[in-house]
Amino acid sequence: MIDIKIEELLDKFRSLPSETEWLEFKEAKNNFDFDDIGKYFSALSNEANLKEKQYGWLIFGVEDKKKKIVGTRYRPDRASLESLKFEIARRTTNNITFTEIHELHFPEGRVIMFQIPASPGGIPTAWEGHYYGRDGESLGALNLQEIEQIRNQVNYYDWSAQICKGASIKDLDEDAVNKAREKYKIRNKNKSFVFGIDRWDTLTFLDKARITINGEITNSAIILLGKPEATHYLSPSVAMITWKLDGEEKGYEHFEPPFFLTVNNIYQKIRNIKYKILPENMLVPVEVDKYDQWVILEALNNCIAHQNYSLRSRVVVLEKPKELIFINAGNFYEGTVEDYILREKTPNKYRNPFLVQAMVNLDMIDRIGQGIKNMFLEQKNKYFPLPEYDFSELDSVKLKVYGHIIDENYSRLLIERTDLDLGTVILLDKVQKGQEISKEAFHLLKKNRLVEGRYPKPYLTARIAATSGEKAEYIKYSAFNKQYYQDIIKKFLVKFKQAGRDDIDKLLMDKLPAHLNGSQKKYKINNLLNEMANKRGVIKNKGSRARPVWVSVEND
Repeated sequence: MIDIKIEELLDKFRSLPSETEWLEFKEAKNNFDFDDIGKYFSALSNEANLKEKQYGWLIFGVEDKKKKIVGTRYRPDRASLESLKFEIARRTTNNITFTEIHELHFPEGRVIMFQIPASPGGIPTAWEGHYYGRDGESLGALNLQEIEQIRNQVNYYDWSAQICKGASIKDLDEDAVNKAREKYKIRNKNKSFVFGIDRWDTLTFLDKARITINGEITNSAIILLGKPEATHYLSPSVAMITWKLDGEEKGYEHFEPPFFLTVNNIYQKIRNIKYKILPENMLVPVEVDKYDQWVILEALNNCIAHQNYSLRSRVVVLEKPKELIFINAGNFYEGTVEDYILREKTPNKYRNPFLVQAMVNLDMIDRIGQGIKNMFLEQKNKYFPLPEYDFSELDSVKLKVYGHIIDENYSRLLIERTDLDLGTVILLDKVQKGQEISKEAFHLLKKNRLVEGRYPKPYLTARIAATSGEKAEYIKYSAFNKQYYQDIIKKFLVKFKQAGRDDIDKLLMDKLPAHLNGSQKKYKINNLLNEMANKRGVIKNKGSRARPVWVSVEND
């Protein structure tokens, strides 16, 4: 998650009527007891599990009653803050530690958001051998009932395997069943039983493919192969996928089971034109499809497989002019995205294990956990920005697939440097998106001449220009010093007496370096205004924080 989304999440947390069992605010103005951090880590991890949240949150720099930002000086340097991950891992169950530690900077002060993973199913999180939990806002021992509740999660209820009472084979779409049989044959072409598949009756095939159980129709069978009118057997759960077009043109369409067939219909709705990556005067242009078919189908099938159907939500495919966003209900079920991309993780459990197995048998998804990594590799191989997961909305997962170039220098680097590993490409992708990277990562990229500028706002290396025209293009990536921009603001205020934030944005946005995206430019303008107001005292805000009105102190 990038900073702007973290800020939005912080706003949501501050707007809650009170702290919850999985959320804790602390002022921590100067320091905080290490052992207490460990206890809160255990408690918030366990409570997140019990409340079916993906993460618990410990937040420093925010007053716990009125949720006012007061700022914290806890471990002010990033290296010391990062070392806390290792320090915590040494004393927790299975060396579990923070998923991420986010630093946010506001005029009121610094805020630290500790992102704590929910304890894994069946294993409560302990600190120094003791299990902690919350009773309202109070920290204490996790009670025995809650410990057993977590431990018993190994006997997980599988909604997708439940029998639809009253449903029969007549409720399945004949065409979907026949095509599923053909897919099953292809999937098992090297198995000894492949030649007998055509002789199986329908119920035998469905049992063998683990879509039905002893001839009885399961929720999975309705989802994958059921007639649209048979979805009433799933009630109150919902099985629906909505495709929505959001741009100059508007449109939408709802798709019901059989999802085994309708996923291809959804793919056909998506406008997948050819995309020329680089201008002709820079490099030989590369033409690719805007979206890779396999990536779309993998993302869509993953939504179907991992949807929390008990939340009664539909899967959404949002098509914007430059990107696709896939949304499914439920949290990211096991591990982190990085686990699957960089650590070759194989999941031990699934939200819908019966459904997942059926989809594997029909060759809709890959069970060994390579799907996420392969989506990243496909985007890398076509020189596009990498997919991006967003967990900022509670009880939902969003996956963004880019269909355009953000920074041409990123694509150039991938074309020219075929030796770059996926981990390095992930770092370059974060840089082009304006997301935070560690100081160590910055130095590594700079040493390899992949980035320029200064930490924490580097930018991707541009190709050394050979012609005067290209030199002019390259200079757009160089910044003037901050005094230049502050002088522009002062001159504006002298002439027009005052300026709102929209006025200043319009004044500076096109003058800031081209390597910065919109969010980064606004962040830089924030810093310029804060320095002029708080450090130099040459301007002041006569409006509010939400609607600032800047004036020159000299003219006031």
